[in-house]
Amino acid sequence: MRSTTKRWRRRTLAVATSTLAAGAFLVAAHPQAGGAAPPAVPEVADQVPQLTEAGVTGGPASVSGGGTSTSADRSVCAPGAHWLRVRFTELSLRGNDSVTLTGSSAGSYTLTSRHWPSKAFHTRAFEGDCVRVSAALSDPASRFAIDAYQAGDRPLAAATTTVAAVGDVCGSSCNQTAPLIKNMNPQALILAGDNAYSSGTLSEYKNNYDPYYGQFKAITYPTPGNHEYNTSGASGYFDYFGARAGERGKGYYSFDVGDWHFVALNSNITRSTGSAQETWLKNDLAASTKPCTAAFFHHPRFSRGTHGDDSSVTPFFQALYNAKADLIVVGHDHNYQRYAPSRPDGTRDDANGVRELLIGTGGRGYYNFDQSSAAVQEAGNTNTFGVGKLTLTATDYRSDFVPVSGRTFTDTATGKCKKAVSSPAFSVGTTPSSVSVKPGGTASVTVNVGSTGGFTAATALSVSGLPSGVTGTLSPSSVTPPANGTATATLTLTASDTASGSAAATVTGTSGSTTQTAKVTVSVGAAGGEAFADDFETDKGWRLNAAGSDTATAGKWERGDPEQTTSTYSNQIKQRGDTTSGVNCLVTGRLAGSEYGVNDLDGGASSMASPAFTVPAGGKLAFSYTFAHGDNATSADYLRIRVLDGTTPTTVFEKTGSATEVAGVWQNATADLSSFAGRSVRLLVEAADASTASLWESAVDDIRVTA
Repeated sequence: MRSTTKRWRRRTLAVATSTLAAGAFLVAAHPQAGGAAPPAVPEVADQVPQLTEAGVTGGPASVSGGGTSTSADRSVCAPGAHWLRVRFTELSLRGNDSVTLTGSSAGSYTLTSRHWPSKAFHTRAFEGDCVRVSAALSDPASRFAIDAYQAGDRPLAAATTTVAAVGDVCGSSCNQTAPLIKNMNPQALILAGDNAYSSGTLSEYKNNYDPYYGQFKAITYPTPGNHEYNTSGASGYFDYFGARAGERGKGYYSFDVGDWHFVALNSNITRSTGSAQETWLKNDLAASTKPCTAAFFHHPRFSRGTHGDDSSVTPFFQALYNAKADLIVVGHDHNYQRYAPSRPDGTRDDANGVRELLIGTGGRGYYNFDQSSAAVQEAGNTNTFGVGKLTLTATDYRSDFVPVSGRTFTDTATGKCKKAVSSPAFSVGTTPSSVSVKPGGTASVTVNVGSTGGFTAATALSVSGLPSGVTGTLSPSSVTPPANGTATATLTLTASDTASGSAAATVTGTSGSTTQTAKVTVSVGAAGGEAFADDFETDKGWRLNAAGSDTATAGKWERGDPEQTTSTYSNQIKQRGDTTSGVNCLVTGRLAGSEYGVNDLDGGASSMASPAFTVPAGGKLAFSYTFAHGDNATSADYLRIRVLDGTTPTTVFEKTGSATEVAGVWQNATADLSSFAGRSVRLLVEAADASTASLWESAVDDIRVTA
């Protein structure tokens, strides 16, 4: 690849959105490889802010439905991703209508009318590289729309976010705690009030707080303390933080960090049961789809410090306890205290209690432990400034007290999120979610059984509801997924010569008394000897890197709408912006590059494997293709199509590179498959930028296997 001179021209890409008919769906493209910036996703005016984990990519999607939707399940996919979460821009569900999301490896969640009816939001993450969207709508007024996704490049259990937490800050010593936050490099900093002493005036924020903590303003999520209200209406606080502090006069709001929902509350205004703030809190907690929840405010429900327990915030604690929240961060007393998970009255409750962390150690004096508390204090310190470091995953947390330089007190606690999957469970999914089979022919579907919560039991599989004349065989008929992993089986569909019709078949997994199901639409197509066809306008179940041996680092195969890229080095079109039919094809790195060699294939081989099909007698493969390369290509670079008979690959088509510039031109090709007649095979479309780095682009469209 040439890297010294910019050579690519990016084609302007116009994205048009259209009104979709009730129940219509479109499917997302996959995230960019090699750490490239994801496609632009439009901002939404009123949404729950979502901060992401490191290594997250994403892009646009288009999945929507409305009215009495009975269309087949569809999926948002990011081939190769470990997990996905999707963004709803509309979720207006009436009555008992619902939308269920299921990860292709594990995880399922059902959205109802209570979930963010007036806001855009990101869901929790689902394991696997696809999320299946299943709508059950009966009210004509129900609507939903998905416009974007986020995808993780590492297992969900390893996807962490860091949040710094501290209260009672500037003080005279916040110059000591600010470096701790900088070293943590958190996604967010939450403040538990009394941020600028002693009256929270705008001048004190500018002169006392801003010189040390102002550097974190872009990631700061504050709450006010009683000292802020020494200035009428906490005006200095609201003036300094602006919209980040929530609505002026209220000061309560929420946001998401990874798979955690954070709620900022104002314990200086009315907070009694039935108050506007307490009612808002209960509605906000009910609307969240996240498995983990934390809240932060100033006044502690429990404290052994000078201020002692504060029962006035019990309504906060009660609402959080009822919603199975996990953490509360507070300040007010100038010391550090960690409490056991508790009920609102202080009774220890390790199963359902909320853990309170009192971190009033940002830089304002010290208070002793001179009060008793109704709750169980597990750790405490009265002479060390420091900051809390929260390391968060989709299922648990770790809390560390990090002391300022020269002090030795530390504390660590861990816990599991109560609404994360804690008991063994499994999910069932199908790939693809719709399939066509010819009379007298066969087709196959991959059935995925995903484990959550350590589930490792045998799961029996069955299929029902097939069209007339179609039978289904599952092999194996029982699978046992590894803990928090996935097991697969193949559903082979066989159609008689007189088979006809279309049906939404049900694949059922049964383990003990628990059953899970997935739908797959099976259609019997017209006769004529066509064993397999794909124009790539819909997801037919091709799998990226199915053998797990690909080495490409960028520009991997994907199904999508290619963007034209022209090389000013040779003035040749390398990646074409058209297809031979429709708008999609298989293409290596569908986006245009911002410079020579960007978004082309790099680092080795990339492959896509088709669903299995049975080759008819006299089988013939026909397809369209384009390949292009720079004058730095070698014979080690190739576009290749192979037939996978079991695990044995046979090359039936190949184009290799040379030291000559080649422009991208759509061409037609055929291959003889008669030697595979009667055998169930897969097609393997491969491309490689092998040996030395070079410029290489490939695309394939309109594949057909006929007699």
